[in-house]
Amino acid sequence: MLFSNKKSKKFLLLKTTVITAMAASVIAFSNGPVAFATSSKLTTIYHVYLNGTYIGNVTDKEIVNKIIADKVDTAKKSLKNVDFNIGSQVQYIPEQVFRAKTTNQETVQTIKDTFQIQAEASAIVIDGTPVVYLDNKDTAEEVIKKLKLQYVSEDQLTELDARKAQDNASLPALQENESRILDVRLSKNVSIEAENIAPEKIMSADDAVTFLQKGTLEEKKYAVQEGDVLGTIAEAHGLAKADLLALNPGLTEDSLLQIGQEINVTVLKPFVDVIVDKEVNQKEEIPFENEVVEDSSMPKGETKEKQQGQNGSRSVTYAISEQNGVTVKKEQSSEQILQQPVNHIVVKGTKEIPSRGEGSFTWPTSGGYISSQMGYRWGKLHKGIDIARPSDKTIKAADNGVVVSAGWDGGYGNKVVIDHQNGLRTLYGHMSSINVTVGQTVSKGTAIGVMGSTGDSTGVHLHFEVYKNGSLVNPLSYLK
Repeated sequence: MLFSNKKSKKFLLLKTTVITAMAASVIAFSNGPVAFATSSKLTTIYHVYLNGTYIGNVTDKEIVNKIIADKVDTAKKSLKNVDFNIGSQVQYIPEQVFRAKTTNQETVQTIKDTFQIQAEASAIVIDGTPVVYLDNKDTAEEVIKKLKLQYVSEDQLTELDARKAQDNASLPALQENESRILDVRLSKNVSIEAENIAPEKIMSADDAVTFLQKGTLEEKKYAVQEGDVLGTIAEAHGLAKADLLALNPGLTEDSLLQIGQEINVTVLKPFVDVIVDKEVNQKEEIPFENEVVEDSSMPKGETKEKQQGQNGSRSVTYAISEQNGVTVKKEQSSEQILQQPVNHIVVKGTKEIPSRGEGSFTWPTSGGYISSQMGYRWGKLHKGIDIARPSDKTIKAADNGVVVSAGWDGGYGNKVVIDHQNGLRTLYGHMSSINVTVGQTVSKGTAIGVMGSTGDSTGVHLHFEVYKNGSLVNPLSYLK
């Protein structure tokens, strides 16, 4: 039986089985004439059956009809766009009696408690199972659209629908940093079907979207206790830490939890997933590679930059699938090299350098002259020779050896000492800068620094000393 808000109110029609009860004639068997009861003394009552079950009797069918009409009116006030029908079948069986013994009050209460009004709703059915009920098909379609709009924009969905309407429409190549939606679909078979259900089961569109997304309309909260950390809270409620953070915007791994603080620990169990297929183009940097080239003519341990590195670039398009906003698949579909990278090239020496000196020294500067001999001057011993005015200021190791000192030393200024592993040591003083480190093996002629005037110095020059078995000797005895 249908009750529609779209039509003017009609009288409630009920399927009624009428059993005509014949007025009983009372026949008295006696010697006198037969006596007949007159119909004017009979009263009609109605026996009420609900879905075949006897409920009671009433003196007037309208008592029950009004209860049913009131239930329909109440439902219409909360669901204005819904048609209703009577979910229960009511039957009236009239009976004429001499004396009416009715159960009006009990029958009315039973009808109120058990009579069902049903709404003509639209169910969203997922893999054959009704999951949510809406007031009509348009609202159900709106829910499915809103579910998709949780993960794409209105413009993207509109553009996709328009493109799908053009059969076999070819797509142009994406421009740099451009993207487009290829498909938005649901992970399960979803349909809309008409269902007669209790009015209270009908949801609003927003609640239906939330229910389909989360599997529940209620959030489960947890109050932080002493000693709790995010990891233990997540584990205790069957959540990954990343999921817990996603459920609680504003909460980070560095957040300081407060005792009693409420945290959302709802385990989401969506009834259906939204799958978004899209393609994305982006410009990416191609990092340069580091290349090492060995040079057998360069002493081992020395390096020299031959070519600076430079990153390249490429335009790459990816085919991406997202499930409920999370990337589950990403594949490269095309690539265009915009600029090739330039490798960083370093030359590495492999020549073995002997650490033992040959015993004869090469001149430690590029030319120059001896500006001061070894010996006493100004009342004290000058321990070495001074070399000034070279063609360039490079200072070189006089022989093979190992650097045992490299740094500042009072009056010497910047000083280097080389042990030639044969009882001889050489000292180089007043340098403006030093190119070697302690422990480094150097070959004869290796640049070890730059001539300067650091420490107690009267001008730019090299102060050069030689020691044999720890004793100071004249450098000129060893220099060629």
